[in-house]
Amino acid sequence: MPEESADTRPAETRRLAAIMFTDIVGFSRQMGANEARMLRLLEVHNQLIHRAATAHHGTVIKTIGDAFLVDFPSVVNAVQCAQQVQGQLRTYNTDKESTEQIHVRIGIHVGTSCNSMATCSGMGVNVASRLQGVAEPDTICISQKVYDEVDKKLALGTVVCLGRPKLKNIAQRFPVYALLAHPPHGVRQHFQVHRLKLSRCLRPTPLLAVAGLVLIAATVVAVRYFPLLSLSTERPPPSTQPALPLPDKPSIVVLPFTNMSEDSKQEYFSDGITEDITSDLSKISSLFVIARNSAFTYKGKAVKVQDVSRELGVRYVLEGSVRQADTHVRITAQLVDATTGEHLWAERFDRPLQDVFALQDEIVQRIVTTLQLQLTLAEQGVLTHKGTNNLEAYDAYLRGVEAYLRRTQDANTHARQLCEKAIALDPQYAEAYTLLGRTYLREYLWRWNQTPQTLGQALAHAQKALAVDASLPMAHRLLAYVYLWQKHYDQAITEAEQALTLAPNDAEGYETLGEILSFAGRPQDTLGLVEKGLRLNPGQPISLLWVLGRAYLLTRRYDEAIAVFKKSLLRNPNQLGAHLDLAAIYSELGREEEARAEMAEVLRGNPNDSLALLQNSPFKDPAVLERLLAAWRKAGLK
Repeated sequence: MPEESADTRPAETRRLAAIMFTDIVGFSRQMGANEARMLRLLEVHNQLIHRAATAHHGTVIKTIGDAFLVDFPSVVNAVQCAQQVQGQLRTYNTDKESTEQIHVRIGIHVGTSCNSMATCSGMGVNVASRLQGVAEPDTICISQKVYDEVDKKLALGTVVCLGRPKLKNIAQRFPVYALLAHPPHGVRQHFQVHRLKLSRCLRPTPLLAVAGLVLIAATVVAVRYFPLLSLSTERPPPSTQPALPLPDKPSIVVLPFTNMSEDSKQEYFSDGITEDITSDLSKISSLFVIARNSAFTYKGKAVKVQDVSRELGVRYVLEGSVRQADTHVRITAQLVDATTGEHLWAERFDRPLQDVFALQDEIVQRIVTTLQLQLTLAEQGVLTHKGTNNLEAYDAYLRGVEAYLRRTQDANTHARQLCEKAIALDPQYAEAYTLLGRTYLREYLWRWNQTPQTLGQALAHAQKALAVDASLPMAHRLLAYVYLWQKHYDQAITEAEQALTLAPNDAEGYETLGEILSFAGRPQDTLGLVEKGLRLNPGQPISLLWVLGRAYLLTRRYDEAIAVFKKSLLRNPNQLGAHLDLAAIYSELGREEEARAEMAEVLRGNPNDSLALLQNSPFKDPAVLERLLAAWRKAGLK
């Protein structure tokens, strides 16, 4: 192929970018010792860097032997990429002989870069290169500018300030930070377990010069001379939580998509896309899907997919990012086999914003195809977008979800207003009718307004949603709860079972059916359902734990009930339902002092609680309700 002439060669353009420079530790020396082995390891290294750069929107500008120069559209992208590289290399190095391990240094700075594959230079590149030289094996060195950008946005792990080191051929001195995988052993806690404040890196005044120099020196010693090699060969302390076994069918978790938009208030949009994809996948019976609640415990954290796999008991992880700008949306997604770290596919989708619904369908279909899932005819029918094609309505609905999840009375009212706006924009928006109905149900159940009209509104909106889309699981769940509180038990059970038929991976569906069965006099059947729900939602949300504890209470398995409620209260000491049921348990066990203490907690949180209000609880068997009322009365409720 002939060389390009000056007229046809693309012009080199310069711009501000985040720049990452990487280098393999001891590469030249090891090449001399065993060239064949190092070339093999270099291929592994190169593939890993390319995949990580692609996943985080990076562009590989240049490679020099074992060194990579990569630029990114944002500092967050660059640091996340570096964290992924180091995390995957730590996993790769596990259980390998030292000669088979790969250790990398990484430097990141913000400065002028270029988009040409030709010679690329500039202060930004030079600083990134020098920072890489300062870094120790398996660590990342970042400049003050980078630190300022990511400190509040990312989980950085252990951060150590190296002071203002002299960088070769760089006149200006500035604070430099090292990101470590875990704290170095033997270093005092305040040097690295907590992030060092910026004041520790400020240029010392004359009065503080000596103290500042001592601090900088001590920090550098901490990084460089306390068991340094352990950083490159030792993994972080393993979690005490035992690994969950993999299900007997393909299993997946959709991690929260990162909001890459310039406006941090767009978080609800990326969260909504994550939830939509999770919801669609939950409808596939040949797949096992982790619930949103557990997936979102990883939000904003730098995690290894292998840890996610072990903690959630799944094989596949879908992760990605969303950038919304004006009339366009960019979604980057990658599917990873977390048991091996292999990337099955990674794609970037740039589409007009109005295509976001078809784009979500495309991602789901890509997963179905990759995992070779067999869909029933019914599943094929529901795995296409049926929500709305009105972007403004969709935006209002997602904002409504965000408000609803804040769980306060004011936020509930705001969520209702946003749903009403969405319905005004699209009167055939089933999800918006469902969420609107849920705001009325919450208002009734949480005793903000317990008039029959409030429950009637929840019923009307559930029925409207199902009239528009009878395949919507959450609408069936809403209707099931309304029927329960209207004491139409058979109808409530039917609707809850239909919700699970439509979404067999929906942990909330198991919670709904389990709770209804307990009220309907079948608490023993609740136990198996909650067990399935907790497997789909290993994060063990408080609501599922309460349903389990209530079932143990009703079956008089007191010790198990107490253990569950105490676990729940560790997560939220103000959970009044747990305190209320513990008061009943302690009353029935004759432990009156503990019963009264639990009831005091109930009345502290809700001074207006009374036996008259609890008399309305929808127990099918009057004897069960009378049993609980007697226990609560004994505990001090009037």
